[in-house]
Amino acid sequence: MSFWKNLREQLRAIASLPGHIDTADAERNIRSSIYFRGPNVWILFFSIIIASVGLNVNSIPVIIGAMLISPLLGPVFGIGLGLGINDMGLLKSSLKNILVMMGISLAASLLYFLITPLNLSNPTELLARTNPTIYDVFIAFFGGFAGIFELCRKEKGTVFSGVAIATALMPPLCTAGFGLAKGNLVYFLGALYLFTINCIFIILATYLTVKYMKFEQFEYKDERTAKKSRRLITIVTVIVIVPSIWSAIVMIRENTFNENVASFINANRNQYTGYILDYRTEHRKGSKVEVYFTGEPLSASEKSNFIESGKEFGLKPEQIIIKEHAIVEGTNEAELLKGIYERTDSEITRRENEIRKLEGELKKMHENDIPYEQITKEAVNQYPIIESLFVARGAEVTAGEYARKDGIMAGVFTSRPFSDDEKARFTNWLKIRLNTEDVTLYEFVARHEKKSSEEER
Repeated sequence: MSFWKNLREQLRAIASLPGHIDTADAERNIRSSIYFRGPNVWILFFSIIIASVGLNVNSIPVIIGAMLISPLLGPVFGIGLGLGINDMGLLKSSLKNILVMMGISLAASLLYFLITPLNLSNPTELLARTNPTIYDVFIAFFGGFAGIFELCRKEKGTVFSGVAIATALMPPLCTAGFGLAKGNLVYFLGALYLFTINCIFIILATYLTVKYMKFEQFEYKDERTAKKSRRLITIVTVIVIVPSIWSAIVMIRENTFNENVASFINANRNQYTGYILDYRTEHRKGSKVEVYFTGEPLSASEKSNFIESGKEFGLKPEQIIIKEHAIVEGTNEAELLKGIYERTDSEITRRENEIRKLEGELKKMHENDIPYEQITKEAVNQYPIIESLFVARGAEVTAGEYARKDGIMAGVFTSRPFSDDEKARFTNWLKIRLNTEDVTLYEFVARHEKKSSEEER
């Protein structure tokens, strides 16, 4: 019992926060970092340009460098702190500055994408910021915890730089500017949604940490103002928390659907005459998947079987849409060729396996072939009284009892009847020669033997 008690005490000492944190210093740092004035504005502008270049040319190191430069996290932590300590003034100031920050970021990225001569056919880093997933939620939430813990601890380290990279507030804003420059509303709204998701979960993590660490609550001079502020803070807190929970649930559902679709496609990729060129999932009006086939058209039964097989992966028939002979915009040519090669290799392997199987069955059939000519020569050589011999595989069905006996049926025509010893030895020889115990011998005396016997009489 003492062992477990000591273990608990050691774990409590390791995870203990008192003595390692300074909430007052953390509050001062957050309050001083929410404002965008003077150099901060220009640093943000330049970092947005750098990030836009990185996204435009698919350069991850450039994007990471821009995130390290950018001072974006200050107002976000300010909102979480304001909610946690009931400071309405801090909350308003943080919201105002985050709007200023968004305006500067969108203007800078819009300007860059309007004048840049670079135009990649497949800007994957930009496209990746238009569709948030549950992983973005987890990264923002736990990144927010890491950030606020770093601000609270006495000995500061390099954690905050990592949080800036992991939570990635800047790339979505650059992508939103790209959507504006190209007139693409889907890119613009998708990127803003990702930015909002990141902000909300960082704010939620900050709010929970501030409450847990018992930051000093803001005191109002006027009780009426205090009540009004607390009421507004409560409303804003609910507005932040409820959508965050709902968005997390929605994203978990969408992520589960996407994983089920991927398993469904992999299971059916080589099952039909047509080739699955690509597929797209859509979640705007209920989760759906569009599957693009090329090659030979699918028959009605194949389409029905394909849709029906989706039930094994949790997909409803109305969620699966088949499109044939379609070239999908944005399809990666390398991935397409890879898929075709994989399909061809899979088809070759399948056919080779089928050929080997048929060869095995054919060999097995040949093993059971009876060497008629050789057996007849050997039999006549051993028993000169044999005039003809027939051997075949067959079945004997007994009338009345309807008993069936399968095996080798042998019929022998002799110039005179076999003696019992000759018949037994000949039957055993056939069993050994044909490698089977199921041999039934039928003996017949040649007709000319019978005729000559009758003439003698």
